[in-house]
Amino acid sequence: MRLVIAVTGASGALYAQRLLSFLETGDHEVHVVVSDCARQVAREELEKGGLAIPPRFSVHGQRSLEAPFLSGSNPFSAMVIIPCSMGTAGRIAHGVSEGAIGRAADVFLKERRALVLVPRETPWNLIHARNMVTLIEAGAVVIPACPSFYGKPQSVLALVDTVVARVLDHLQIPHDLAVRWKEKKP
Repeated sequence: MRLVIAVTGASGALYAQRLLSFLETGDHEVHVVVSDCARQVAREELEKGGLAIPPRFSVHGQRSLEAPFLSGSNPFSAMVIIPCSMGTAGRIAHGVSEGAIGRAADVFLKERRALVLVPRETPWNLIHARNMVTLIEAGAVVIPACPSFYGKPQSVLALVDTVVARVLDHLQIPHDLAVRWKEKKP
């Protein structure tokens, strides 16, 4: 699977880190774009002082025009924006494709490819809600970073993994990160 993982400046860098760590164990071609604000947030939130991007993943700058996923002529399977700031969501919803993240999201929508957004911010105002509706109507999948508790997670990482598991489900990537409803623990 050819994937684009974008990380924006919303709080929740741990969601991105857990997804990147899981994907490292698979046989996927992964391209990563991290916004400047996301780098700053990750330095504040993660123990290692920033995102640990697996060395085999391709990393592209937010201002890059060279990334292969920035054109619809280059087929990719899916794009995940995790966490997705409300500013990023709003720009995508309104076709403002500045920078590599916005341009890539625009390409994935126009090409009818899987685009998954994981907003973490709360509460939402009416503009946020309308932007999410616009994105869903355009074909994106919105998975708010709302962990589940029915599996009785015992750590912050286990809580985070309940959200990452839902992202992987929508990418159709098998995993055993979290307990599914009415199933026994893995």
